[in-house]
Amino acid sequence: MAGAIIENMSTKKLVIVGLILLLFQAFSFMVGGLIAPSPTTAVHYLATKCVDSVKAHHQGKKWFMPWGPYQCDKIRDFDEAMAKRIEANNIVFAVHIPLPNKEMSPWFQFMLVILQFDIAFKMYNQIQEGAVATLDVGLAYRDSTLSKWTEMAHSVEKRKLNCNFTTTKTVENEGRYYECDLLPFMELGSVSHKYYLLNIRLPVSERKNLNVGIGEIKDIRLVGIHQNGGFTKVWFAMKTFLTPSILIIMIWYWRRITMMSRPPVLLEKVIFALGISMTFINIPVEWFSIGFDWTWMLLFGDIRQGVFYAMLLSFWIIFCGEHLMDQSERNRLSVYWKQVGPIVFGSFCLFIFDMCERGVQLTNPFYSIWASDVGTELAMAFIIVAGICACLYFLFLCFMVFQVFRNISGKRSSLPAMTKARRLHYEGLIFRFKFLMLVTLACAAMTVIFFIVSQVNEGHWHWGDYTVQVNSAFFTGIYGMWNLYVFALMFLYAPSHKRYGDEQSSGRILHASSISYHMNISLLTDCKLVTDLIQFKNI
Repeated sequence: MAGAIIENMSTKKLVIVGLILLLFQAFSFMVGGLIAPSPTTAVHYLATKCVDSVKAHHQGKKWFMPWGPYQCDKIRDFDEAMAKRIEANNIVFAVHIPLPNKEMSPWFQFMLVILQFDIAFKMYNQIQEGAVATLDVGLAYRDSTLSKWTEMAHSVEKRKLNCNFTTTKTVENEGRYYECDLLPFMELGSVSHKYYLLNIRLPVSERKNLNVGIGEIKDIRLVGIHQNGGFTKVWFAMKTFLTPSILIIMIWYWRRITMMSRPPVLLEKVIFALGISMTFINIPVEWFSIGFDWTWMLLFGDIRQGVFYAMLLSFWIIFCGEHLMDQSERNRLSVYWKQVGPIVFGSFCLFIFDMCERGVQLTNPFYSIWASDVGTELAMAFIIVAGICACLYFLFLCFMVFQVFRNISGKRSSLPAMTKARRLHYEGLIFRFKFLMLVTLACAAMTVIFFIVSQVNEGHWHWGDYTVQVNSAFFTGIYGMWNLYVFALMFLYAPSHKRYGDEQSSGRILHASSISYHMNISLLTDCKLVTDLIQFKNI
């Protein structure tokens, strides 16, 4: 009977394959570190206070430009507004994105905008407990400096203020600013236009209790975050290169499976499904976002990642169960419903959470599930449920790993009683398992190091005349690691053409369980770290 390639491949060839994969892994880190720029750019904006002299309260009638040939009538501060008897309802905060003499590009992929209020302390106008700011906000776009603004979105949003005054509230400290938390404001799934304009109003009405008790707002500051065009090009090129690589190895793997006289077993089907999920992530459909206004690309990307994570976690469980040698009837997906069920349920919870956030943002880019108390509780509920499922998964996987170690110990104690050929075969398999475990542990350690360095540094190192972008290296390196892992699985566990005696074929289960299980445990750490950081919108 033919075993897997990793079982029958000579040590020399296996080392060569390992070195080639290691070189590709190093190359994936170098692509991000030396070629790609920083993944994202943050641009700070200060809203201009425009005066609506004609009281055009509807955003569709008039747009207020902070600068340029058709700029609005401006005031410096609210003291000037009081001197000129300008009411708060006639003040419009205008922000033009991007800054003068610049333009946006579809290569930026997305745009996330964060809002912060500059609120001064006044004894007679303090921020009340649980204060909520109501914003009447409109978004417009145009692709030429001579064309008219076209309304893209308009909404009335509420944002709960969370501000602290670090000094004593006395008359002497009037004019000092509160320390207020950043507030989610807007998110666009594509940047298909060159210029954007935001007009923000803070309507005041004591009768409706609108913007009462929110303190004396001096300024509105925005931070716009978008993906760098240079990083986008490198990222697209990497996906374009990796897609045919995984697709070819997947076709080759399944062809080897179908050439066998027996039907494919569950484990072989799961490895093939893992290759399909990796191909689903790799397909560079993002190229179409350069020419089309596909605002759903962020949501689609989250769905693709979720499918891959769910498939990867399910694969680890099934792989463990198929090689536990516990005499149970397996090779059926229904056997694993208790283990795979929490994975599917947790993934579904995260999908619902994402739909509640980015799904609604397809029609209202100013919506945020965290803006209301009910939305915050709902979001936390989904996250907690998913976290519980993840903990249950981890505990069960640890239990299965313990069983694997116990089985390996039992087999190793029987090695001296075996024939020389069989003993050498088992010793070689155990050595390969230990070597691969050390390699994958080193890979996990590198992931942790890159994660820590990217958090405590400014995002780049200067190395002689070269600048190494740490964050870019992290994203491209981990992405390359996923692909190399799936590539190695399908290559090393494809059926081999070599045939050995029945004595050696009987040992196939031991080596498969020992090697792949510990590869999976190490890469589980990698998957967890990447899940927390690939949402570019939160950078």
